[in-house]
This record gives sequence, structure tokens and C-alpha cells, in this order.
Amino acid sequence: MRRDVFQAIADPTRRAIILLLAIGSMTPNGLADHFQTSRQAVSKHIKVLTECEILTQQQQGREIIYHLNADKMKDIEKWLEQFRLLLAKRFDQLDEVLQQLKQNKK
Repeated sequence: MRRDVFQAIADPTRRAIILLLAIGSMTPNGLADHFQTSRQAVSKHIKVLTECEILTQQQQGREIIYHLNADKMKDIEKWLEQFRLLLAKRFDQLDEVLQQLKQNKK
């Protein structure tokens, strides 16, 4: 099942996993050590992040190493930038309205 990236980052545990992997690659056990939850619960979060391509995995011997997919994070950043620009435009329009109201009071 392909998941939506925004669904994946909506969960605070998954956001914490992303932050940990932004610092450096880790194994599932390494990630689980940072949470007060079961290794199985962390694995489910890793699965969601992998399904939406925020994480990539690399086999190293018997271990699986997870890495943050910077390209996917850039996609999120692009979407957020569009939203930020929209909000900035609305605030600019609000400033214009406020200026007009001030001038009308004079």
C-alpha cells in the first residue's frame, strides 16, 4: 500500500524518527532505543515512512540501515513553501485593508 507523505509525518513518533535519521543513519534497534515503546511499534512507524519513501533501507550484512531520503523531504518543503507564499500574500492583502481603514478614519 502506498501511503501519503503527509499522513506519515502527521505522527509525532514518525517525526522524531525523521529527526533522528537527519542526524545519521541507524538500524531499527538503534532507533527503538530512543523511544519508550516496543521495537515492534517502532518497526511499524519505520514501515509507514518507508512506504511513502521518506526512508530508504540498505542491507549491511545481517543489519538493515535506514537513511533519510532528502529528495522526498524536499518535496515536502516545496509544498510548504507554496503554502507559506499563499499566507504571505493574504497577510499583505490584510495590511492593505488595514491601511485603507486607517486612511478612511482621517
